[in-house]
Amino acid sequence: MSSNDHSPVENTRKPISRDRMALLFAVMLTTAAGNTAMQSVMPSIGTALQVDDVWISLAYTWSALLWVVCAPIWARRSDKRGRKAMMALGLIGFIVSMGLCALVLWFGLAGLLPAFWTLLLFALARSFYGGFGSAAPPAVQAYVASRTARSERTQALSLIASSFGLGTVLGPALAPLMILPGVGLIGPFLAFVILGAVTLVALRILLPNDEPQFAARGVTYDAPFGASSNSRSGDEDQEIAPEHDAAPEPVAKMGWFEARIRPWVIAGLLGGHAHAMILGIAGFLVLDRLGLRDSPAEGAGPVGIVLMCGAIATLLAQWGVIPRLNMGPRAAILWGVALAALGTILFGVAQNLHGIALGYSIASLGFGLFRPGFNAGASLAVSRAEQGEASGVVASITGAAFVFAPALGVWLYGHSDSIAFAVVVALCLAVAVIGWRSLVSDETSEQPDKAA
Repeated sequence: MSSNDHSPVENTRKPISRDRMALLFAVMLTTAAGNTAMQSVMPSIGTALQVDDVWISLAYTWSALLWVVCAPIWARRSDKRGRKAMMALGLIGFIVSMGLCALVLWFGLAGLLPAFWTLLLFALARSFYGGFGSAAPPAVQAYVASRTARSERTQALSLIASSFGLGTVLGPALAPLMILPGVGLIGPFLAFVILGAVTLVALRILLPNDEPQFAARGVTYDAPFGASSNSRSGDEDQEIAPEHDAAPEPVAKMGWFEARIRPWVIAGLLGGHAHAMILGIAGFLVLDRLGLRDSPAEGAGPVGIVLMCGAIATLLAQWGVIPRLNMGPRAAILWGVALAALGTILFGVAQNLHGIALGYSIASLGFGLFRPGFNAGASLAVSRAEQGEASGVVASITGAAFVFAPALGVWLYGHSDSIAFAVVVALCLAVAVIGWRSLVSDETSEQPDKAA
């Protein structure tokens, strides 16, 4: 079967409406902005609580581990319950987590809880995000992937990924403005509880129900390269009912190292760990290099500026570079990790706010290319029916990078900042080598008969 067999279907597929895409964008934007707003104030909160930096990073570990375990489960459940239900569950997890975190940190900063119990309860509150918040991203990705043509999927998923980028701009930018009298450093938590609730109401009202309600149509598919693999399989790309998905045929559970996605998973794991280490180090480096350890409340502003500059660079990658250059998954990953390595070196040697922001921005530009490349590569490697499984793997890999990498980065940074940044650069170079040798070329990935 040639790729031309799919062209009539690809050309007649209706794109997702702008209103629905905006709503999906808002779901991802809200959670991203809330999390980065939290990250911009947590170094100052840790300093105010007088705890070591590494313990602040470790407080996220349990949540990240739950994300790894739960994301694939919710992704599979979205195939049966519908994407909208899982998006709503993810938002509820985000709202509950932010509210409980605010309550715990308020008690800790007021001196009503010892620092140890504050961090322990904070970690438990974050577990609601890891356990239930992980339902939203794979559902959003699967919703988009199952409704876009293969030739358009990299850019569509890049647009969704850019919602994270915009969120990481807004979060640090808004966080200092949300530090208000009476609530102090927990103001951003409370503000995003409200914003999350507004987004949840909009999702419930405006996005049509997509719970599967009727039998799937089309042919039965054999395994790739099976005895009848030359039968027409273009029906997998046909447009589904606009309001209600077909009840999905059984799809085999997809593990991390399923042969078709294995190279993308390895690249995603290594690059994701490099990204997580830089994110973990950034706030503490700003406090150290600018001498703000003794005034933690004043540190939220400069930390927010650096994170915001990095987020703008991420948006530049996902809104400008990828669509303008029409980059495929492999090219995005290879160019991304090269820029990330260069930015990490500059970030590591910078001594003032301008240099720190510049280095972090270049690194973020690189990771902004890398992440949608990984997402799209994994999506294009499998069939449309397997998008739920693939999105679960992608979300799980993303979460896995945040289990130990941020704490490891901060621990290494505390002992030797040069070693910490050398490890990040080494991970980026490893992705470049693996990507060059193992990732499917972008020309091949656009042809379903060869890539899947």
